[in-house]
Amino acid sequence: MAVALQVLPRLARAPLRPLLWGGPGARLASGMALAEQARMLFENTVGAVLPGPMMHRALSLDPSSGHLKVRDRSFQLRQNLYLVGFGKAVLGMAAAAEELLGQHLVQGVISVPKGIRAAVECSGKQEMLLKPHSRVQVFEGAEDNLPDRDALRAALAIRQLAEGLTADDLLLVLISGGGSALLPAPIPPVTLEEKQTLTKLLAARGATIQELNTIRKALSQLKGGGLAQAAYPAQVVSLILSDVVGDPVEVIASGPTVASVHNVQDCLHILNHYGLRAALPRSVKTVLARADSDPHGPHTCGHVLNVIIGSNALALAEARRQAEALGYRAVVLSAAMQGDVKSVAKFYGLLARVAGAHLTPPGGAGVSVEEDQQLHEQAAALQLPDLQLKEALEVVKEARVPICLLAGGEPTVQLQGSGKGGRNQELALRVAVELGQRPLGPVDVLFLSGGTDGRDGPTEAAGAWVMPELARQATAEGLDVATFLAHNDSHTFFHRFQGGAHLLYTGLTGTNVMDVHFLFLRPRG
Repeated sequence: MAVALQVLPRLARAPLRPLLWGGPGARLASGMALAEQARMLFENTVGAVLPGPMMHRALSLDPSSGHLKVRDRSFQLRQNLYLVGFGKAVLGMAAAAEELLGQHLVQGVISVPKGIRAAVECSGKQEMLLKPHSRVQVFEGAEDNLPDRDALRAALAIRQLAEGLTADDLLLVLISGGGSALLPAPIPPVTLEEKQTLTKLLAARGATIQELNTIRKALSQLKGGGLAQAAYPAQVVSLILSDVVGDPVEVIASGPTVASVHNVQDCLHILNHYGLRAALPRSVKTVLARADSDPHGPHTCGHVLNVIIGSNALALAEARRQAEALGYRAVVLSAAMQGDVKSVAKFYGLLARVAGAHLTPPGGAGVSVEEDQQLHEQAAALQLPDLQLKEALEVVKEARVPICLLAGGEPTVQLQGSGKGGRNQELALRVAVELGQRPLGPVDVLFLSGGTDGRDGPTEAAGAWVMPELARQATAEGLDVATFLAHNDSHTFFHRFQGGAHLLYTGLTGTNVMDVHFLFLRPRG
């Protein structure tokens, strides 16, 4: 029986604290600065995918009958609810779940990053902390996002809870990015160190994330549907916050509630391909041989409901709704923006010039055929499966109002220097260079890139926003943009430039649905 998978519909407006730069009425003020609007849109977009609002949208409990509704499914609660979770956003998810369902919750175990409770407390986000005397036990581990002994202890506690359930019980599983490192449970006799060594060797030889996950699942007690199998015959509801492009449930945290479609032969093929089969530890050979001879074959997860409660696509849908409320014609370009930041920056630079020319009267006469062709070539090179470029340009051509083009995903940075930065700040700085190469006409342009987790690389900033004048203004301040980029030192640049005014600060958000990119185009006059 196939696993049930549902995706929650368009995000509703999340309740937010008043913004530092104005109250609710300021949103529609005609004189609001473009940068102010960009910042507001970013903060409101992140606010809509925080753990609390997402959990409240996903779960609906009738207190009188004890019926829990999760989308179109109903479950009877009568002090038979158990909870497990693993991931960077799971602390806030668990706090919201206990607030909503606490009267029926018997026991819970969650595995979260080391230091997360102290960080949340310091950031003042009390709503993301479990209450005193909570029934949920918290393990902190996976320092630096690497599996360790603390995470292993958490995983074994989660397995023990799951294995003790009956057909009358309901297991609520909370999953977010970082969950794989927080749920390490190798199948004995494989040790945690042996499993880590093997995955490091595969990664060093160029194995893809899909290939690594195939091996991880084969050697894990809980990944690849193992957790769901441990919980059988209990019903399982898995609420997933996706930090993976395309939201593949079998990839997020290595799919602990999704039956693996791979077998031992797939694993051996991967190991042969990278020349590692002969060097396998005896323990790994034992586990693979045991799985190959299992008369029951691969298990199914028919007792599981997997629901994606938060994703980049859902965040962009909310951003689009709010941008249109600000008076923009908004279009979502892609929720799968990937590739090197240099290529992504070039794409946004070309897009701004082509779209800006279309907005300039009369009727886009200033559009360069050469730049239009370059834009389409650059888009093709990025190989984005969901790119809506043609549709976006059609909207721009017909628009009589300012435009906001939206995208999201997770570009990558090729490190060359030892500076301080993150992919969002580096992307923004590179887009600024592209925008400043030649005049854009009578159109105000602003680009923003921000991480929804509030932390861009090893910095306190979530990202940055830029306008075409940045490079010229930086030169006037004695800052050479090219030198900062050569050293991957974007954060130092933005910290010094105009007193850090272009940096985005949200603090730790407690969520993560990758990055969002906003491109604003507003004709002057």
